[in-house]
Amino acid sequence: MNASTAHQIVVLGAGYTGLIATARLARYTRRLNARITLVNPSPRFTERLRMHQVAAGQELTDFQIPDLLKGTGVRFHQAAATTIGTADRTVALDDGALLHYDTLVYALGSATDTSIVPGAADHAWTLNDPHLAHRLSRQLPGIAAAGGTVTVCGGGLTGIEAAAEIAEAHPALTVNLVCATEPGSMMGEKARAHLNRVLNRLGVVRMVGVKVTKVLPDAVSLDTGELVSSDLTLWTTGVRVPQLAAQAGIATDGRGLIVTDSTLRSVSHPEIHAIGDAALVRQSWGQLHGTCQSGVVTADYTADVIARLLRGKPVKPLRFGYFHQPVSLGRKDAVVQFTKADDTPRRWYLKGKAAVIYKEQVSGTPPVAAKMSRYVKIPVQLSKGGRATRKAA
Repeated sequence: MNASTAHQIVVLGAGYTGLIATARLARYTRRLNARITLVNPSPRFTERLRMHQVAAGQELTDFQIPDLLKGTGVRFHQAAATTIGTADRTVALDDGALLHYDTLVYALGSATDTSIVPGAADHAWTLNDPHLAHRLSRQLPGIAAAGGTVTVCGGGLTGIEAAAEIAEAHPALTVNLVCATEPGSMMGEKARAHLNRVLNRLGVVRMVGVKVTKVLPDAVSLDTGELVSSDLTLWTTGVRVPQLAAQAGIATDGRGLIVTDSTLRSVSHPEIHAIGDAALVRQSWGQLHGTCQSGVVTADYTADVIARLLRGKPVKPLRFGYFHQPVSLGRKDAVVQFTKADDTPRRWYLKGKAAVIYKEQVSGTPPVAAKMSRYVKIPVQLSKGGRATRKAA
């Protein structure tokens, strides 16, 4: 490779999407004159799918990003992006470095939004950061010893998994789950029934059909006027994305998601490819929502698109359909709802030990897929959406 003339590819973010995109780019462009740089603030890969396990006091495998990409030729730059200069195609980093790009992959992901309710940012914990999750876990034994209460706000999959994991690990705790809709409302009736049986067994108290209006140091206030005592509050609802793209003048929606075309390129700056939670991606059945399931598919697809563009080959639009909703319910139980392309439930589901094994395979695949990409391509897409996306394509 001639470094001075190489096509410079910069990937921002090494979460599930950024890591998979980088590993696949290295594989797909290995015979091309391309140089790949991955930028991330931490050298450790954060398994966001397992942050509820960290919060409950479990130790995860220490996956170091440089080790996962060893032998691929990828340069890892530990820093955070501060600005994107679209005119001269540069990215400024917080360590003072300035990177030039010919192609930019924007994979900065999302985080839980604590700004939507007063007091949440000051008094609630989140699972945004593994260090915070570790600190949270160290609070729980003392609260449990005093017979205290933990309140999980948000009945989505993250809230359900966190409530179940904490309740199983610390049975002396009272664990509240506050949610505007019924937990597992996106699932079919039978899968939801199993989920509720497990939550009952674990003693998780559900407060359904209510919203938190304020988070206090030792309580949460509900829209019913009730004040619920809480020794520790975990916030899992609401999503925010970095405003880096919007500040750079890249076309975004009102939330800051990069608006993409059918090949996941920015509609205003086609040299920028947006993937995962930070991208506005539409299919014929609707808009993708932030999940690892869709994120890793957009990552692999984008790596292939970039390689094809460099070779002067045609590119087909993305076709994606959701396939499943895997939910862990502690370490001993789980439920998996199989879905249609638009993520609505099918009749089929798994529960119990079979679902535990299935969920573990899902959670463990991304780092393995990244590491093995040097040798073999491990599939990350389970469904292209079938008839729901074939007609549009």
